[in-house]
Amino acid sequence: MKILVTGGAGFIGSAVCRLLVRDMGLSVANVDKLTYAANLASLAPIADHPHYAFHQLDICNAEGVARVIAAEQPDSILHLAAESHVDRSITGPQTFIDTNITGTYVLLEAARAYWQELPGARKDAFRFVHVSTDEVFGSLGDEGLFRPDTPYDPSSPYSASKAASDHLALAWHRTYGLPVVLSNCSNNYGPYHFPEKLIPLVVTNALMGCELPVYGSGTNVRDWLYVEDHARALVDMCLKGEPGARYLVGGRNEHSNLDVVHAICDTLDVLRPRGAGASYRDLIRFVADRPGHDFRYAIDPTKLERELGWSAAESFASGLAKTVVWYLVNESWWRPLRERRYTGERLGLLERRAS
Repeated sequence: MKILVTGGAGFIGSAVCRLLVRDMGLSVANVDKLTYAANLASLAPIADHPHYAFHQLDICNAEGVARVIAAEQPDSILHLAAESHVDRSITGPQTFIDTNITGTYVLLEAARAYWQELPGARKDAFRFVHVSTDEVFGSLGDEGLFRPDTPYDPSSPYSASKAASDHLALAWHRTYGLPVVLSNCSNNYGPYHFPEKLIPLVVTNALMGCELPVYGSGTNVRDWLYVEDHARALVDMCLKGEPGARYLVGGRNEHSNLDVVHAICDTLDVLRPRGAGASYRDLIRFVADRPGHDFRYAIDPTKLERELGWSAAESFASGLAKTVVWYLVNESWWRPLRERRYTGERLGLLERRAS
């Protein structure tokens, strides 16, 4: 079986590729533009595997996408390619519109043309798994959970672009019959995570002796999902998902941002003490909040657990411990990124205009 993965050099995409090739023995064709957040080093464990192929390609390139799909003849498509950092979308939304909306449209059309020509059994088994985010649902209050029927209410240019792509994917199922499966996940964390996101930023800042920025009061809550648990869920959707269905993927791990930062500091205090009685918590600094910062996300993954038999293997404590250890051991992976691509600067700040 061969699966075409878009965005396979990214954080979640590379975890999917490693799972499919190294652990499951399936074939992967990876299509990735190699933007700033992509990293082929994340694919080093499978780079020379005979069941793995890489194509550097922008998914907005309709001719190139059609050519790769025709050449690779995939049995399913896992679509993860996306611009994903909320802060960057605040000051540079155009890239998010191009990749997340136009790129998804191009891929859907190419997939539809290919799928329509497949023979019976392969056509029936084909799936187009569109990978999205819980951020399309907006902000929760102190109680409640996101469910498959939760109305859309995106707050940022990023989440609005993903909401648009979700609607396109489902429309291609309803109008053309393309066997789309839609996934909305909570915040991912784990190894190989580009260091602009909260957990890898805090870990790498701490190891570099830099301040640890916390937005606002740090009370915003996220539902944390270990990336390898997410990868397994996506493969389950590819193999067993019901066409037209939406599955929510979450780890049942709600924590405030400040609690997450504290947990990282406490873990590092044990694994790599600063010395002289100092704690990494001493590096925490509260900074101006993000514009339009959603208060709380939390997912009810019951449908995924019940229908596809998936469950998260990692608790937040076990997953975070694995993550911190990975960054301690793999400085050769993250330090070049911090020195050459992203130095830890604050993103997403709007300029103040004189009144």
